[in-house]
Amino acid sequence: MRHAFDERQLDRIIEMAWEDRTPFEAISYQFGISEKEVIKIMRSQLKRSSFNLWRKRVNSGVSQKHLKKRNPEIDRFKCSRQRHISGNKISKR
Repeated sequence: MRHAFDERQLDRIIEMAWEDRTPFEAISYQFGISEKEVIKIMRSQLKRSSFNLWRKRVNSGVSQKHLKKRNPEIDRFKCSRQRHISGNKISKR
């Protein structure tokens, strides 16, 4: 299924995908897209070298992108630094 995201939504998807502790399930929940669709977005929006670095990191085990693989102590979609987020806008620190 093809989704038409505006620039702001694409930026948020990329930001969430880039963050190691944000699982694909959180992106799916918020935007209704699968992991494969996130990968396609990342491939189309990032430079090739940046995409390759991201994919390597996601697949290396360093990332917590998959809920089934993540530390059970991590039980939420957002990290503690994100407590000031509202409406997908990150507050300036």
